[in-house]
Amino acid sequence: MNRLIEKAAKFNIELSQEQLWQFQTYYEMLVETNKVMNLTAITELDEVITKHFLDSLALAGAYPDICNSDVELKVLDLGTGAGFPGLPLKLAFPHLRITLMDSLNKRVKFLQSVIDKLELCGIDAVHGRAEEAARNKAYREQFDLCVSRAVANLSTLSEYCIPFVKLQGKLISYKAADIEDEASIAGKAIRVMGGNLNAIKKITLPESDIERSFVIIDKIKSTPKAYPRKAGTASKEPIK
Repeated sequence: MNRLIEKAAKFNIELSQEQLWQFQTYYEMLVETNKVMNLTAITELDEVITKHFLDSLALAGAYPDICNSDVELKVLDLGTGAGFPGLPLKLAFPHLRITLMDSLNKRVKFLQSVIDKLELCGIDAVHGRAEEAARNKAYREQFDLCVSRAVANLSTLSEYCIPFVKLQGKLISYKAADIEDEASIAGKAIRVMGGNLNAIKKITLPESDIERSFVIIDKIKSTPKAYPRKAGTASKEPIK
């Protein structure tokens, strides 16, 4: 796990021994639970460090404001799955107030067990579908930042995520290196949701050939009440 300290330092992230213990415990719980529940196909320690932990923390390279402990950001990780990127972000930056949201309750229970084991504060694991939760006043336009590594095209992801973001907030989507065409196609969906494409920032993970694109979208207008549409519509009929 000391390799995580070395690699995180490339993003100007300093991890204490306590934080390293938290990452180690998270890894052990992930691998153990993965034996009975499909959480990840990646279980070998070095790969988890690079492809899950470091990949999650790479946000700091694209959006340095996440590191500023003087600013308490409310962050939503939508479609969090096994907790990526939200849980590693919380471990590295304890000042963040993070909500992990996933549609599968079994995964949410796993995340809650990790939160309890590590005695984390300022983080919640929530069971919910984006289409329903985004109509809940407790969540709609309540977050400074929404992040997602979910596997969905950017048009669909914009409809799922942007309704949760408050005015002047941001959606930052973790995407593969070649994202320009997908971002262009998603332009209308982004605008309809009240967003504006700010930038695409590219990061290469330290000591690897893995490239990651971060699509940064500003929320400049309130999302129309008609969105998101009913369950499944955004993925079957993305806005074009």
